[in-house]
Amino acid sequence: LYQEHSQHIIKLIVVQLFLQIVSSKKLMRPLVLKNGKLAGKGIISILAEEVKDNRIVNLQVQARNLDKKDLFGKSDPYLEFHKQTEDGKWQVAYRTEVIKNNLNPSWKAFKTPLHSLCNGDLQRPVKVECYDYDNDGSHDLIGTFETNVAKLQEASQNATEFECINPKKKQKKKNYKNSGTVIVKSCQIVKEYSFLDYVMGGCQMNFTVGIDFTGSNGDPRSPDSLHYINPNGFNEYLMAIWSVGMVVQDYDTDKMFPALGFGAQIPPNWQVSHEFPINFNPDNMLCAGVQGIVDAYRNCLPQVRLYGPTNFAPIINHMARFAATAAQQQTASQYFILLIITDGVITDLDNTRQAIVNASKLPMSIIIIGVGGADFSAMEFLDGDDGVLKSPTGEAAIRDIVQFVPFRKFQNAAKEALAQSVLAEVPQQVVCYFNTRKMSPPKEQKPEDLLDF
Repeated sequence: LYQEHSQHIIKLIVVQLFLQIVSSKKLMRPLVLKNGKLAGKGIISILAEEVKDNRIVNLQVQARNLDKKDLFGKSDPYLEFHKQTEDGKWQVAYRTEVIKNNLNPSWKAFKTPLHSLCNGDLQRPVKVECYDYDNDGSHDLIGTFETNVAKLQEASQNATEFECINPKKKQKKKNYKNSGTVIVKSCQIVKEYSFLDYVMGGCQMNFTVGIDFTGSNGDPRSPDSLHYINPNGFNEYLMAIWSVGMVVQDYDTDKMFPALGFGAQIPPNWQVSHEFPINFNPDNMLCAGVQGIVDAYRNCLPQVRLYGPTNFAPIINHMARFAATAAQQQTASQYFILLIITDGVITDLDNTRQAIVNASKLPMSIIIIGVGGADFSAMEFLDGDDGVLKSPTGEAAIRDIVQFVPFRKFQNAAKEALAQSVLAEVPQQVVCYFNTRKMSPPKEQKPEDLLDF
């Protein structure tokens, strides 16, 4: 109760601060120490601007013949793009990487929100400054120029170069021309939607659960089994289903979820299956809400024989078939999330790697929750956080779609903690898939539609 009360107070404080910022447009507060005393004369200023624009600017620039600033080298140049605020001041909107010892640098392509650069106004002034980087922070100005996004677009099309002017050098030297030039190789404005844009724009999140019924879980009638339902009505499988399902179901309009089992012998022929509906209805494997999944799981346990092996590929390929059909649509209308709950070491690693690499091309994400105390190093490998996952033939996944979390890390944490961890990467995976393919939501949302107080 104390924890919930504290969280409620924190939310109220955050909301109050947010309303103060929005109502005043500019909020200034002195910096204070933990003891409440002033931290010198420092002041933090927070500016609020209403964002109504989901366009981004894709830019790639290079420079030529920059001034040499270093005594024992050339220059280590980088660029700063500045936005002009409402009061006429300049605010850093983007800073490129530093390129060492080069007077003709070519910076990596980058993107920045259009509203961050010019508030969506293509004619609004933008200042570009070129600096020579110094380790001690005393970066030397090479040159600067003013332009706007419209001119940057034109320059990318007709090869116009912008002269970098150093005011001090220009004042001192009569024959001064410039301190180098900047060339815009590419400047494109495109729409880029957020996860909220897709969900509120009608993109359906399709949630499916895959449950491990292999023999390594132990006899469900034994208290030592991971499938044993304790007197409180729970086990790790049920807790994982509830934790993640209660969050995901809010993004699913019909709240009807397929639930599949794998690794068990199923009636009536007792053949091993790696993609059977836990409600035993192959014509309609949908469960009504999270409670429906839980009820089907409880009913399924005494009717199957836990067996093996632990194969993931069949259930991944099962969902991939639906995702492949959705991928043919012209708008971002459907995305698929597969939650696999498992207890043991995977036995079809090569086939699973191939299945994941294939699925990375589809509107699909995979969440794996490991229950029990087994060695989950193979799951960490599939996660791909430490490197790009590749198929046995060497084909690389075009994006990371797997998130693995061991349940034991969250046994004593708040019930929301597991869901927050396993779903942390999904929104970005959704955005990455649809934006890369330039797929818009089924319906556009007006800015006022996104406000719900």
